Amino acid sequence: MNIMKYKSYVARIEYDEEDRIFVGHLAGIKDIVGFHGTTVTELEDAFHESVDNYIAISEKTGRIAQKPYSGKLMLRVSSDIHAAVATAAQVHGKSINQWASEVLAQATHI
Repeated sequence: MNIMKYKSYVARIEYDEEDRIFVGHLAGIKDIVGFHGTTVTELEDAFHESVDNYIAISEKTGRIAQKPYSGKLMLRVSSDIHAAVATAAQVHGKSINQWASEVLAQATHI
């Protein structure tokens, strides 16, 4: 997966073979914010500019720029999974939150 990070925003990057450019879109927000570049440097500059513009325009229009994620994740799982998670966390000497955070970070390669 190709991603870029800036000011707590994450962008998904793809290559458009037809136009021969890199194209990025902010991930994790409902607003559509895109950018592009022909080189990595150009793409990074466009990404930073698009995030900065998104924040500035939101402030100028009285809207609050959407934040990608709060850091809280609520899940519904079966009682069997809940028990297995609690046991695994306890075996590792961690809280469920600590254990789950580490497992999710490993699974998402962060």
